[in-house]
Formats: sequence, structure tokens, C-alpha cells
Amino acid sequence: MSTPVIGIDLGTTNSCVATLEGGQAVVIANSEGSRTTPSVVAFTKDGERLVGVTAKRQAVTNSARTILSVKREMGTDWTQKIDKKNYTPQEVSAFILQKLKADAEAYLGQEVKQAVITCPAYFSDAQRKATQDAGFMAGLNVLDIINEPTAAAIAYGIQNSSLLESDSSPTNILVYDLGGGTFDVSILKIASNQLTTLATDGDVLLGGRDWDQRLIDFVAEEFNQTHQADPREDPCANGRLWRECEDAKRTLSARTKVSVPCDYKGQAIRVEITRKKFEEITRDESPGS
Repeated sequence: MSTPVIGIDLGTTNSCVATLEGGQAVVIANSEGSRTTPSVVAFTKDGERLVGVTAKRQAVTNSARTILSVKREMGTDWTQKIDKKNYTPQEVSAFILQKLKADAEAYLGQEVKQAVITCPAYFSDAQRKATQDAGFMAGLNVLDIINEPTAAAIAYGIQNSSLLESDSSPTNILVYDLGGGTFDVSILKIASNQLTTLATDGDVLLGGRDWDQRLIDFVAEEFNQTHQADPREDPCANGRLWRECEDAKRTLSARTKVSVPCDYKGQAIRVEITRKKFEEITRDESPGS
């Protein structure tokens, strides 16, 4: 029996694991039946560690013991103290990778020891090393750390196999990757069965969570003007508002308006957000404009 190798997208908001079956990539569903796993780690008051959807579900009521968006801290000296222990970004990421590894093993019916993990194209050496260390902590032999746009271009080339033929004309591919916490744009060239990165740029602190925060701030200010209280000051109220705003953002992809509820200190309002308004509050003027 061949040794399986899994591919992992370790994301800011959600993570995903896949394997190859018959030359085709297959995304592995987690134990909850979903193809993606929230990149969330939490600890109950009894010290039980939760990872994924179970951690995200109790993030509102247990925000002080819940860790979100740790990918943004990779390669830094950031820590979060819970129950007298300081957790590093590598350790938190390792918990997420262990969950993905276990789900892959349940699907494949055998132990998994080898993995390829993706990261943003502009990750520094320290960030890449931290990602690799997280894999080792999770019990994985990390064969490679691949840039996310490179992985996307490889997948595109496999799906369009004529691009990978030795006599094919060179093709340039633009990969635009806006994730939950990071963003990058890369231009890659496929020629003679080789992939070359021509240019890349990005921002390690720009992603979907920032769109969420703009909406949270807008709704919170509306609430404050009405009831002279700021729900962002209370972790539970802020957690509820974050969940509502995240759902509203997604709803606006399909609908032109949505109503966002907000409750705090026995008071409540509903703020109607149109798609136009959402675009207005999340728009930044470009330099020199």
C-alpha cells in the first residue's frame, strides 16, 4: 500500500485538506461532513480543546478562550495565554492541522504522515518556517510549502492539460486570492511543462475579516447613537454581532439588502444594509485619488 500524501490549505478563516485519487484531487470532508474546517481553536472551562466548527459555535459565549485568525500571527512572537499556558501561532495551527490529519486518516483508512501545505505568496521566510513547524508539531512530514497562487495555477494546468504539453504556447495566468485574512495577486507563466512566477504582491493583513469589521463598526455605531451603548465593549455582544455581520456579508452576495440585528444590555435594533451601502462603508480611496 502506497504512503498517502495530503495537501492542506491552512487558511485564516477556514482550512481544507485533499488527496489524489486516480490522478484527480479530491477534497476530504471532515467528521462533521463539511469540505472546509473553521480555523478556530477553543478551550472549554474544563480544559477540553475544541477545533473547527465546535470551537466556532461557542466563540460567542467563550470568546476569551477562543483563538481566531491565527494565520495572521505566523512568524511573530504573538502568544495567547489560556489556563497559565502561552500558545504560539505554531501550536494553535498545529491543533488545526491535527484535526485535518485525523479527518484524512478516517477517510483514507490509514495513517497519514506526509503533507504539502500552502501559504500566501508573499509570506516571509519566518512565516514559512512557522507554517512548516506547525506541520511537524501536528505529526506531519512537510514535504513542501507551496505558494497558494502556484497551487491554483498547477490545478488550473491539470484541468487544462494541453497547457502542460511541451509544445504548447506559453500562457500567463493571473491568480487573485482574497481569503479570510490575507490577500495576494500573482502572475505566473506556464511554458514547456514548467511554472514560473513572474510577479506577486499582497497584504498579510487584508481579508474577509476586515470587511466583517467594517460592517461590525457601522452597526455598532448605529446602536450607540440609538441607545448610547457600544456592543463592541462586551465580548459576548461583540461576538454575536460579528456572527450576524459575517452572515450578512455572505447574504449580500446573493441579495441586494439584508437586515442585521444587534442586541446589548436589554436593548435591540435592526440595521438595514443594502449592497450599495456595504460597498460604501468598505471602500477605501486609492492613494492620490
